[in-house]
Amino acid sequence: MRCSGFLQLSINLLVAALASGTASESAESNGHINTKSNNRRQISCDESTFANVLPTAAKVERVEYISAGSTFGEPLTDLMYPIPPTNLPELCAVIISVASSPVSAYRFGMFLPAEWNGRFLAVGNGGFGGGINWLDMGAGVRYGFAVVSTDTGHNSTTGDTRWALNQPEMRTDWGYRALHGTVGLSKTLIATYYAKPIGHSYYSGCSTGGRQGLKEVQISPDSFDGVLVGAPAWYTNHLNTWACKIATYNWPANEPKHIRWEALPPISEEVVRQCDGNDGVSDGIISAPEQCNINWDGLRCNNGSNAAASDFSNSENCMSDAQITTLQHVYDGYTLDSDGQQVMPGFLPGSENQLYTMLNYSDASPYGVGYVQNFVLNDPLFEAAHYNDSILQLAEALDPGNSTADDYNLTSFRDRGGKMLMYHGAADGLVPTTAASLYYDRAVQATSGGNVTAARDFFRRLEIPGMQHCLSTRVDAPWALGGASQAAALGNDTYSVPGYADAQHDVLLALVNWVENGVPIDQVIATTWHTPTDPSSGVLRQRPICAYPDTARWDGTGHVDDAGSWSCSSNSSSGSGSGSGNGNTTTPEAHSAAAMTYMNPFSVIVDVFRTFELI
Repeated sequence: MRCSGFLQLSINLLVAALASGTASESAESNGHINTKSNNRRQISCDESTFANVLPTAAKVERVEYISAGSTFGEPLTDLMYPIPPTNLPELCAVIISVASSPVSAYRFGMFLPAEWNGRFLAVGNGGFGGGINWLDMGAGVRYGFAVVSTDTGHNSTTGDTRWALNQPEMRTDWGYRALHGTVGLSKTLIATYYAKPIGHSYYSGCSTGGRQGLKEVQISPDSFDGVLVGAPAWYTNHLNTWACKIATYNWPANEPKHIRWEALPPISEEVVRQCDGNDGVSDGIISAPEQCNINWDGLRCNNGSNAAASDFSNSENCMSDAQITTLQHVYDGYTLDSDGQQVMPGFLPGSENQLYTMLNYSDASPYGVGYVQNFVLNDPLFEAAHYNDSILQLAEALDPGNSTADDYNLTSFRDRGGKMLMYHGAADGLVPTTAASLYYDRAVQATSGGNVTAARDFFRRLEIPGMQHCLSTRVDAPWALGGASQAAALGNDTYSVPGYADAQHDVLLALVNWVENGVPIDQVIATTWHTPTDPSSGVLRQRPICAYPDTARWDGTGHVDDAGSWSCSSNSSSGSGSGSGNGNTTTPEAHSAAAMTYMNPFSVIVDVFRTFELI
């Protein structure tokens, strides 16, 4: 039977207090973290184990013992994450449903390994999608973590916002409440299951998942000891309204300003040609995109003249002045029509290969239009052509779902010993890299008085040259470093960085080492393969990714594809955090379809076909 009233509350509080204890696991400071242990489950994997300590608003939906080598997920019903992880270790799989209001509810899943390392890991979600992230849970449990994920209170694909129309409670679940409730309740259940307190608590998420992690730290600084934040879409009310405004830059398609999405890869090649050598190494990777001053004559159509500034300017993809202005808008970010004030930083040079996600295959992005329709205006008939800056003002005033993670004062998290690592691909074409550096700069100012050296004691940032949104690359740049959803891009039975599961190559293990052994993250070595998402194709390149403000420097003699030929050093001329692109200053996709960023049904079909090389 369930306990009730004050007795139930007292039991929950007692177990939660145990769950937040600080018992530490042994780890080696050389980076070989002890991720496994002999702590086998102490209570049987059955419904009564969990039902007896649940509050009245929650219920057990499913409990299943999973033998080693088996699989678990919801392939027939989970729209966001239909591909289940395989070859799992022995574990107990649990699904809990929680009523968050009279008209809303969320679910969360738990993987509780038989061999537990004493650590807790929550993993995030993506876009506006709703679904338990079984793939990232599958990766996390292989380290030995007890892992949890929420469905954020609904079931949808990443670009589908129709569930939010006139549903403020569901927006709130997506905005923060589902993750916050999941973390608290799952810690209670995990401590009950193992009959011992959790040693340390961690979080890993990218994109919306990065926003979720930041938001949880802001509203509950004691939830996690270590937080891994990838490509955070934290500026919800600015980022998504800007996605809508971008459509006004590029549409309608019959006007001279329009850039076809098919032209973006050739444009990217020309930008890389111009900016590749800024770091002193010509390797096809823009390592210093903030320093890239684009020569617009190299992109402008030259009408066949022998004096063309580049081969591109005589190609079929060369750009008109109007198209150049459109691209400059994308680099410059969201500027108000009234006074030119920048309210959202822009994309960096080198992101063009993935800008089709923001331009949405030459259509208005559902991240923008859908947000305005179903979150801000409650008007499904709204069209991007009707956008104006007053909608941004309304989005700021409403902040639907309280989702924007714009509290920059992290003093409470810092003072309790929390550590945060933020990373972002410099070639991200969906969430601007500059958005992460903007948050970092503001947090450093609010928490450490602008002193980056002081802030580095608890908060560090990595910028990964050539990496796209959360994962992968189109320029053979080293990108894999154990970030959220990266293992899922390599297969549904993978974790960490295959062959390099240590704190030198894996950001999650590096974070554990920082939290538990006091070893700060100065660099993490990223990896790519001859086929970027196929480790069996062999390592192509490795390179250190340096914690800001340091940058990677080639030694001038070693092979540029070897990590040992590079070192991290300060670079006073490198871009500071929040510089916008220089708009006016003169490969294969991921193999796991579930790990991709889907914009609309058409892009789902296209990306799946590309995945399996059908087009």
